[in-house]
Amino acid sequence: MSKPPRFDLLLVLLFTVIALASNSVTATPITQQFKEAPQFYNSPDCAVLVDEDESDGEASILCSDQAVHVAMTLDTAYIRGSMAAILSVLQHSSCPQNIAFHFVASATANATFLRATISSSFPYLNFRVYPFDDSSVSRLISTSIRSALDCPLNYARSYLANLLPPCVRRVVYLDSDLVLVDDIAKLAATPLGDDPVLAAPEHCNANFTTYFTPTFWSNPSLSLTFANRKPCYFNTGVMVIDLDRWREGDYTTKIEEWMELQKRIRIYELGSLPPFLLVFAGNIVPVDHRWNQHGLGGDNFRGLCRDLHPGPVSLLHWSGKGKPWARLDANRPCPLDALWAPYDLLETPFALDS
Repeated sequence: MSKPPRFDLLLVLLFTVIALASNSVTATPITQQFKEAPQFYNSPDCAVLVDEDESDGEASILCSDQAVHVAMTLDTAYIRGSMAAILSVLQHSSCPQNIAFHFVASATANATFLRATISSSFPYLNFRVYPFDDSSVSRLISTSIRSALDCPLNYARSYLANLLPPCVRRVVYLDSDLVLVDDIAKLAATPLGDDPVLAAPEHCNANFTTYFTPTFWSNPSLSLTFANRKPCYFNTGVMVIDLDRWREGDYTTKIEEWMELQKRIRIYELGSLPPFLLVFAGNIVPVDHRWNQHGLGGDNFRGLCRDLHPGPVSLLHWSGKGKPWARLDANRPCPLDALWAPYDLLETPFALDS
């Protein structure tokens, strides 16, 4: 017997028709349709976070200290990558029902549409969508070397402590162009010690001076920012963040102060990363490199194919210009894009016709 059509899937299809019929050019419609992912269950040794009789179990998990909290941005341009990332997190988790997803979307986006898209593929997902006021950061953004880096939503990671409810005390932030091949609970459990606000894989062999302009380094009042620190590059696409400490230290304001200076004096070229480095580099907890095998999208200009860094892999990250779904669609994939493809939930035209 065939299954009756799901209401949320019908809602996605309805919004797709409306979006295609609209003449608006202010937003990119989601024209893709996605398959429903399998349901994933906790292993027997997982903590029980919701009683069977509890009426609003999703809400309790979204505020539970025992849950693994994951924050991601959500938009139409990267929705296909987001769906793959979510699937990879669930598939490799030993306690997938204990994961709470916190999605940040532009306040001008169609949140109902985005919510229905997620629900149609992940009917049992514990998640909430939070609106992000683009205007709060747009005035601070300076043009960078790649236009995609100038999107206001790219800066939402700096505002997580304000956007997420106070009951969420620690979160794993993930970009949308990655997949996990290991249990995210291991990353989420990274000890942060007594003072650090965040943890991320550091790359101390990278030439740190290249992330800032000669104007920055030639000005002692600026370059002395890193005095008494041993700053190393870290990629902000994978971070474990203590939101309590972030709130207590008002680190959003600290980041905004550097962005305001950048509007007056050109001190960096690379989007939202340099303000994070200015505030945190040298003061983070280093995480094993296996948790961010980044750069698989190539550089910011040509997006050429790259190999994995030496060592084990827990997370593959297509940072850079080249995205695996775009290269696969163009029939010009890089060898490592084949590792992303199994998590792609996009419905093919053949599957839609059948």
